[in-house]
Amino acid sequence: MRSIRHAPPELAAFVGRAEELAALDRLAVPGRLLTLVGPGGCGKTRLALRLAAGFRVEDPQDACWIGLEELSHPDDVADHIAATLEVTDVRELRDRRLLIALDNCEHVLNGVAAAVAALLGACPGVRVLATSRIPLGVPGERTWPVPPLSLPDALALFLARAEHPVEQDQRGAARRICDRLDRLPLALELAAAWTATLTPAQIAGSLTDPYAMLEGGSRTAPFRQRTLAESMRWSHDLLGVPERVLFRRLCVFEPGFDAGALRVAAAGDLDEPAALRALRGLIGASLVMADTTGPTARYRMLATVRDYGLARLAEAGETSAARDAHLNLQLATLTELAPVLNTDREAWRTRIAADYPNLRAAIEWGLARDDPTDGRRLAAGLAWLWHDEQYGREGLRLMRQAVELGRDERTSLQAECLVGLTMVELTSEPGGPPYPSVRAALELAEETGAAAASRLARSIAAVGLLALDPDQAREQALRARTEAAAAGDVFVAGASAALLGLLHLLRDEHRAATDLLAPAAAALHALGDRGVASSALTWLALAAAQLGHLERAAGLARQAVTTAAPLREVHRIGLARATLAEIQTKQGLYSAAAATLAPLDPFTTGADAVYVPGWGRAHALVALAVDQVAQAQDWLDREQAWGAPPTPAGQLVRARALRRAGDTAAAKEVLAALLTSPLPSIRATALAEQAAALAEHGDAALDLQHEALRVRSAHELTLDCVDSLEAIAALLADRNLAGVLAGAAEQAREVAGYHGEPAPLAEPYPIEAVEKGRTMELSDAVALAQRARGPRGRPASGWDSLTPTERSVVDLAAQGLSNPDIAARLYIGRGTVKTHLAHVYAKLGVANRTELARLAAERRG
Repeated sequence: MRSIRHAPPELAAFVGRAEELAALDRLAVPGRLLTLVGPGGCGKTRLALRLAAGFRVEDPQDACWIGLEELSHPDDVADHIAATLEVTDVRELRDRRLLIALDNCEHVLNGVAAAVAALLGACPGVRVLATSRIPLGVPGERTWPVPPLSLPDALALFLARAEHPVEQDQRGAARRICDRLDRLPLALELAAAWTATLTPAQIAGSLTDPYAMLEGGSRTAPFRQRTLAESMRWSHDLLGVPERVLFRRLCVFEPGFDAGALRVAAAGDLDEPAALRALRGLIGASLVMADTTGPTARYRMLATVRDYGLARLAEAGETSAARDAHLNLQLATLTELAPVLNTDREAWRTRIAADYPNLRAAIEWGLARDDPTDGRRLAAGLAWLWHDEQYGREGLRLMRQAVELGRDERTSLQAECLVGLTMVELTSEPGGPPYPSVRAALELAEETGAAAASRLARSIAAVGLLALDPDQAREQALRARTEAAAAGDVFVAGASAALLGLLHLLRDEHRAATDLLAPAAAALHALGDRGVASSALTWLALAAAQLGHLERAAGLARQAVTTAAPLREVHRIGLARATLAEIQTKQGLYSAAAATLAPLDPFTTGADAVYVPGWGRAHALVALAVDQVAQAQDWLDREQAWGAPPTPAGQLVRARALRRAGDTAAAKEVLAALLTSPLPSIRATALAEQAAALAEHGDAALDLQHEALRVRSAHELTLDCVDSLEAIAALLADRNLAGVLAGAAEQAREVAGYHGEPAPLAEPYPIEAVEKGRTMELSDAVALAQRARGPRGRPASGWDSLTPTERSVVDLAAQGLSNPDIAARLYIGRGTVKTHLAHVYAKLGVANRTELARLAAERRG
């Protein structure tokens, strides 16, 4: 028999159904849905389990069981399926032969139908087996009504489940029981559980008037439905009072409850020994199933049994009290675990995820009460799970409901709900939370003295300000870090430090970035955080690569991928994988880079495609490295099709692809917009690409390459400096100097493990010069190149006399930027901007900014 992942434990032997299994085995084929249809208790689940375990050996390589009984909303089905399969998207399964069994579909039918249709449309080797009370309605679905057991099988099941041996002379009564219960497995098991108390004849006698047992049920209802209800009522009526009390109160708990549920359900009526005896009685009556294979026992009820128990709870007038007690238990659990959130976040997430169905049910009940306070508190406390895990859409729905219910409040609880909502939006909404919402959350948290919420909101506000106002982002991150350190808030302190590191990274200050990111990533990892830790590791990998440490960078990027993987959150995994692929491309590991990108490729195509920033760019870099220029352009076009603003890094790759395709005019047009980028590495690479795009490589091209080298060396962009030295060497008339620079670049490539794109040569360099260069440090070679530049050969006045930096200053000044703004954009001092403008005024013969702007406009026009 095949092992089935996530299958519920089979606590008793499977009996009968040989003919049905043989027929079903022939009906289940790849790319199709087979639905076992029937009423509750007819044996759909056990039949599906046996069918999944017994497929022919040549058929699916793997089988996975996905129970849906804990779900309450159709929109949550797709995420639940992906989470159980441990994938981010079902399209990852497109090349696998796999059986997926979906159990208890009827209450989330629309969500299951949509998920199955998408799954089968994308994965031809997957077959789906479903159990449901009604068909799913998916095109191509094969439905198979599960019949009652044959009489021999029904009798065999009753005898196998009987608590007391059934003698030969009692078999006739046992057959009457089978017939009276329409040979439905659940009803038979419930009846068999009482053979230790009643004889088969007495059991059969209690079912002599089945219609009377329905309590008003329709005589026209299918007999199988009536007999199940009768069996349930009959079984319930034979329970003692303690068992009845415990049974109906336990029904508010979702499958997978533990001893805490037992204490809550028994409170006020049963002491602990009595509650345990009652639980044992419920297990013996097959109303509760126990799983004792783990470190602590956990219990569950079948959905049909729970439904019956909930009806009895309502009859007793205890629904509100039981659900309130259930809510209080979940709140107590969350409160008890709160300290763990700041010491071992992985342990917190694991524990909360195990109880998530009960937490979700408690939140929904709490939010629906006249006083939704406790439901809102529970929702706010669960925001971390929704932030990190795949249930973001469900989290958004519940957090928005919690915020709306407190819209007229100015309380710390409303502040916590607002901050919780921004957290979930940060990973579940494209573009993250709107900054005004974050600011409102921060203001309310400060107003109400919600210190923890205030620190967290401030760090989220810093994220929102990254693109709007980097200086303000830095100020908020610094303040959040300081406040968090004082309060012992490890997460906010680490996350804020990581954000400050990112700000340095965006300024090409890679050593400063490393100094912040390395301890931040370590602290977050020690805390058990995966989300921000993976981002910090990714940024740290980028910094290491820029400094020339490619092997270390690749290791950090792999660690980022591993850290993010359990979260199954596509953007963080995508960022880590795209970064690793870029580093592997620099190392010349092109096949490995493509393999790194492949697992998430399905997310970027099709009707349900997801935008993964940088994904197209990473693919384009691989394509260019193997001289597939058209494919590189295609990947860039795919990323552009999302409508997101093109990134400077992506535009650089596009310019390179255009140049390689022979469209130098289009390449220059793209590059022109990048020459005023605030990021030095972008400006420098744009200059280098401009030089490469020039029709004639003369002094102008050499001038651009030297300016690029100046910027790159000033920011320790090691690999870029290697590119610059090679490009300059290829343009130099002095072949000895060129050989020295080329040799130094060659040695630096070998040390860094950097496989770049060396410039084409008309003739080889002198061997002696190359060998001399190989003995030099990269920094010494850069200094040699800069000293040897000599006169620029520019005219003394006019537009051609301006240096590349002076041209950038002119462009920004003509746009109306102030000296401080220009300094910020170009990462130079304000005094330097003033000096550049003075040189520009002298060279162009203008007296002020107004005349400069007019002259610039005339030149453009």
